[in-house]
Amino acid sequence: MSVRRLWTMLAMMMLACGFTDPGFAQTAPAKGAKAAPKAHPTPKPAAAGSAEPTLVGQFGNWGAYVASPGGKKVCFALAKPTSSKTNPPNRPRDPAYAFISTRPAEKVVNEVSIMIGYQLKPGADSSLEIGSAHYAMYSQGDGLWIKNAAEEDRMVDAMRKGADATVKGVSSKGTQTTDVFSLKGLSQALDRLAQDCKR
Repeated sequence: MSVRRLWTMLAMMMLACGFTDPGFAQTAPAKGAKAAPKAHPTPKPAAAGSAEPTLVGQFGNWGAYVASPGGKKVCFALAKPTSSKTNPPNRPRDPAYAFISTRPAEKVVNEVSIMIGYQLKPGADSSLEIGSAHYAMYSQGDGLWIKNAAEEDRMVDAMRKGADATVKGVSSKGTQTTDVFSLKGLSQALDRLAQDCKR
């Protein structure tokens, strides 16, 4: 298992155990449905050395989190899709999440990953689209990462400036999915994490 997948799974497990934001506990709204305004918890100061992620700021749709599993600081921005659809319609799946993580001990900054909520079809094309820009993604299990790591900085820059990111994937059973993530607040979340995640 790759280190990047291990860290993303660790973040997912930590959130499953300690994440209490009622907005994120809800499933994505049905197609055409308006999402109700969400109440967000008040950010708390990051606890030194805590393995459980601490919300240090909520910016639009993006939460900024800090944790220190095993004494190694991990910072990540997290959002759920604002809309999700499957083809064929109404196929069951787990919640999807977009992560942008920074791990100073590994010299990793702003690594983008998408936990898609189902097992992806091996070798199937997946993409992340921001406006007219398309980024090819590779799959591993239920996660997506950018194929060309040299494009990741450009992708994050486009995400900072864009309105929405659309992620397309295909499940191991052939179901096609389209998830749209609002990028509102992402730039501020990443700026906050750049301060919180210094060595």
